[in-house]
Parts: sequence; C-alpha cells; structure tokens
Amino acid sequence: MANDTHARFGRIGIWSSALHPSDPAGLAAASAAVAELDALGYGTVWIGGSPSLDQVLPVLAASSRLTVATGILSIWEHTAPEVAERTARIQRDTGGRFVLGLGVSHAGFTPRYARPYSAMVEYLDALDAAPDPVPGGQRVLAALGPRMLKLAAGRAVGAHPYLVTVEHTAEARAALGPDALLAPELGVVLDTDLDRARAVARDGLAMYLGLPNYTDNLLRLGFREGDFADGGSDRLLDALFALGDAGTVRDRVGRYLEAGADHVALQVLTGDRGDRLPLAEWRTLASALELAPRG
Repeated sequence: MANDTHARFGRIGIWSSALHPSDPAGLAAASAAVAELDALGYGTVWIGGSPSLDQVLPVLAASSRLTVATGILSIWEHTAPEVAERTARIQRDTGGRFVLGLGVSHAGFTPRYARPYSAMVEYLDALDAAPDPVPGGQRVLAALGPRMLKLAAGRAVGAHPYLVTVEHTAEARAALGPDALLAPELGVVLDTDLDRARAVARDGLAMYLGLPNYTDNLLRLGFREGDFADGGSDRLLDALFALGDAGTVRDRVGRYLEAGADHVALQVLTGDRGDRLPLAEWRTLASALELAPRG
C-alpha cells in the first residue's frame, strides 16, 4: 500500500450489486452477508449497480470495520450539493468508513449525458465548494481512459476501473503515478469446467458490450470488433475474468497487484439470475487469498 489512506481499503474487496435489496427479507440477508465479509477479512465492500446514498447506510450499519464504497454513484442522478451534505452526515455517523465512488455512467442510461470529462470536473468543483465539502481522500473515480485517470489522481484518492485487464492496470498505474490508489474490479467465475465458466462470464458481459465507454477502452487495449461478437470471444473472456478454481483466482489477483493495483475488488458471477448472495464462493476466496479473519 502506498500510504495509510490506501491501507484502509485492504488488499482484497468484494464488488456486488446484490447488497442493496429493496425487500425486508433481502435486506436482512444482505446485512448478515456484509457482517460475514467483515469477519472473513475483506477490506472493502463496493456496492454495485449505481446505488444511492440511502442504500449505503444498511451496509455500513452491518459492519464495524469494513470500508464501504459506492461502485459507482452516477453524477447525473444526484446533485453535488445533496451528495456532499449526505456524505458528511454518513461520515460523521460511521467513523469515516465511507468512500464516495463517482462515475459518469453511460449515454444509454441517461438523456443528460454530455461532455463526461467536463461534467466530472464541474461535479468535483461543486463538491469542493459545498458547505460540507467531500475531501479528495474520501472519493474515488471510475476511470478508464488517460484523462479521467489523471483526474482521479489529482482530484480523488484514486481510480476504480471496471471491466479491465492486467495490461490496463499497468497502463493505469503509469497514468496515475505512484501514489494514487488503483482499485480495479475483477469478475470471477469459480468453475473448473472452462466452457461452463465462459458461458457464465458471457452472460455477465453481455450488457457491457453494448456500452461504448467499455468497448472503446477494450479497443484501445488491442481487442478488435470481432472480439465483441456472440457475447465475447474466448480471448476477451479469458482476459477480463478469472475463470477456474480458487487457485486460478489467486494467481490472477497476484498479476493485477504486480501490474500496479493496490486493491482488487472481486465480483463473483454465478449465472444465477436472481439476487443470490454467493456466500460459499466468498468464503472459498477468503481462504484461498489467505485473508486474516477478524473475530
């Protein structure tokens, strides 16, 4: 870790969009899962699926040591003054364990999408100018390209790239410089049947192959349009996901860390269309990655 600010994220985290259910039964199950992730030794929980700040509170309440981050909050859906005020209140109530993950989302998700880089700069300016500012050390940016990565280094604690390769991680470290946090997401399918694992990965990848922010980044990394056909080529899937047993995941995580990541956020894919929380897989990975359990 580059410094104490980075250390609070831990080496390994969990990225999940199933941790903010709307029904009471689902909320109870998610809270129990978060408490277990804390006990297993994970450092950070990244709440996926463009969560609101209201959805952050139960996750923080279910743990006492985890850092909790949005992965990510869309700048088009929440005004900066509102976010600054709510973030200050959350930090006061939870001992500063919250990190505001911000992103520009995608043109297909919001009719207001325009000039994403400039919009992010303006949003950060508004957070700085709020009566209760959100300090740079309490925010992280979803960043893929060189300009957004440099912005993340200068205006936030660092970057949280999604759907990226080991090679992108090395390039991102060079763009960020040595001190900024680099916390890529990594999709994981724990299945030793490679064909079956690739089928699960393709199912999880399908939506993203229709989003230019991701496909443009993959083209920059040397993939071709043909790699996006039929749910993704084997070459693309093998580069973006850790497919296989827990040892395979451990080795892939090691490659991301060697390429310059400070923290790797694991997203476990199971092919389950529901909101099943992959508790067994999270336990298996915690053991394989030799996380230190917390009593």
